Amino acid sequence: MSEPARPDVPPQPGQQSHPAPARGVRALTGEEFSAAQAVGGVRGLVEAVLPGLVFVVAFVIFTDLTVPLIASVVSALVLVVARLVQGTPVTQALGGLLGIAIGVVWAWRSGEAENYYAGGLLLNAGYLVVLLATILVRRPAVGYVVEALRAGLTPEAVKAEANRAPDDEAPSVFAALTAWRDDPAKMRTYAIATWLWVGLFAVRLAVKVPLFYLGYIGWLGTFHLVLGVPLWALVLYLTWYVVRRPRVGAAA
Repeated sequence: MSEPARPDVPPQPGQQSHPAPARGVRALTGEEFSAAQAVGGVRGLVEAVLPGLVFVVAFVIFTDLTVPLIASVVSALVLVVARLVQGTPVTQALGGLLGIAIGVVWAWRSGEAENYYAGGLLLNAGYLVVLLATILVRRPAVGYVVEALRAGLTPEAVKAEANRAPDDEAPSVFAALTAWRDDPAKMRTYAIATWLWVGLFAVRLAVKVPLFYLGYIGWLGTFHLVLGVPLWALVLYLTWYVVRRPRVGAAA
């Protein structure tokens, strides 16, 4: 992948200027892909990994449930507070805090450390079933995500569509959500891309469920981290590679 253009250096004559790689699933429609940008940079990686890392390290050291749970919650709260103090968006940090809170409550009430990961396992199983179902009914979920992003289907666009005058003959922003299903090539592409995500959730469950039932907390926590952001970023890149549009003049 080519190095993203620096914003402080104007493009030279004849040189194309590309927007910086996007973050999260928005990266799927970008001309370039950056794993670092997709996960939110170093900060996004820290916010995704730190609470889980703190939990497993503290559990291995203290072999007690109380200290790891408290340390995990505190680390997640620190990340949220840091964003509030700096005036940056807190969505990702709050999402991480919510996930940690569910795991902490589950583990605390049951007294079993492995239940810290139970919510994540159930969520992965749910995603697996839903994505597999969309493939079986020939409505691959990745197609809806990518086409919605390409059509610019934002909350603002949805609101504008709802308020559009009845006599407005402009194409609906919702048309792109289903038009691709009439294209056999796109159907195959999006089915393949959706299978990638089915594979991600299947691998997570195949590795972590046995460790969960065996009570191997150290290994469970380790694979929770390894199969978390790194595997997610890899599958996101593979999805981007599969669904990306051919560049104009690429064959020239």
